Amino acid sequence: MTILASGCTSREQQEIHPRWIRNAVIYEVNTRQITTEGTFNAFAGMLPGLRELGVDVLWFMPIYPIGMEGRKGTLGSYYSIRDYGAVNPEFGTMEDFKMLVDRAHELGMKVILDWVAAHTSRDAVWLDQQDWYIRRPDGTPEFLYDWSDVARLNYQSQPMRQAMLEKMLFWLEEVDVDGFRCDMADLTPVDFWEWAVPQLRKAKPDIFMLAESENPVNTRQAFNAYYAWRLHHSMNSVARGEKNADSLRQCLDQMVRDFGPNPIPLLFTSNHDENSWSGTEFERMGEAVFQMAAFSFVLPGIPLIYTGQEVGNTKRLAFFEKDTLLPNESEQYKDFYSRLITFRKTSDALQVPPYGGHLLEVPHSGTSGVFAFTRETKGNRVLALFNFTSQPVSFRLTCSQTEGTYTDWNGLDHYTIDTLYNWNLEPYGYRLLTLE
Repeated sequence: MTILASGCTSREQQEIHPRWIRNAVIYEVNTRQITTEGTFNAFAGMLPGLRELGVDVLWFMPIYPIGMEGRKGTLGSYYSIRDYGAVNPEFGTMEDFKMLVDRAHELGMKVILDWVAAHTSRDAVWLDQQDWYIRRPDGTPEFLYDWSDVARLNYQSQPMRQAMLEKMLFWLEEVDVDGFRCDMADLTPVDFWEWAVPQLRKAKPDIFMLAESENPVNTRQAFNAYYAWRLHHSMNSVARGEKNADSLRQCLDQMVRDFGPNPIPLLFTSNHDENSWSGTEFERMGEAVFQMAAFSFVLPGIPLIYTGQEVGNTKRLAFFEKDTLLPNESEQYKDFYSRLITFRKTSDALQVPPYGGHLLEVPHSGTSGVFAFTRETKGNRVLALFNFTSQPVSFRLTCSQTEGTYTDWNGLDHYTIDTLYNWNLEPYGYRLLTLE
């Protein structure tokens, strides 16, 4: 059964995403928490290590000045932005950030910025523009949910739209960033994105646009990638034994039906929201942590590593205060992610849609808790086997499509596979193999 189809071949389809994203791994940078100092200059010292790990793309959580009015906690939320054209002095200066971007580029990495287009802080530099905000009858700016530290922007205002575009162009043209991760993209009208993004691409043709959204309308014209939130939540549930592997199959099928073969799902076991509000991956996924990380690296999509995951951070990081990582067995996690990234980068079949291979589920003699699939393109075939249960399993692959000699993802073990070969997987076990 085909689950996530990709592999379109026309020249037009092959150029819908920048070349540099094809086998990339994204690293989400929480500037405040990633180093003891919490500054751009301190983080710059980590760049060689992240590049050596295999990271290609740095996504910076918002780096802009944070509002004071209604501020949450001592330092406030990154997502309450006072000025889109400046940097948070807590982190350093604009020159510091420009130097950081230049250094990342020298090392062969790209930089994308978190962009919060739906709202500003309640004391933002734009507040003197009366019609740039959705206002209540008493004239105060509106906010949604419990976001009492922000003010909703009014996208009926054409001057505001133009100002928003100009600020995004500033970061592309003056600071040389390579794209944007757009926060809560559905809170901004899609017609704004469809108007703005072509102009951003005119300024820098190979930018990458990631929508924090699972609404297919955003990827029809504007965005390259979207959040696979439903899949992520199902991964949490499967790891806890609340759902079975069929829920993962259903999510993957739904993604194809909703988005088609070209948009790229962002795949993750953690991010800033999950870590701070729902718990670390160890809290949410328990014994399945390694399995779920491996799963996110071999599905059609682009994998994400959040600040500290590569050192086994076991702490829920404070959102509105200064905090520090709490690494655990850091060398083990560095080695794990380094090997996983290497496997991905050396396997053409694992490139992002539509360049990588189709995901084809392989029939087997085991229970539905076993998920076996191949991805294949350009003579490269990856076979992935997962036991999404808390019990050991034994099974055989029952079709000839997987026959051959394979090497495991560590490059150590070799397997000659046919329909008589018996697989034994430990609880939450997995095997990643490449056809020789």
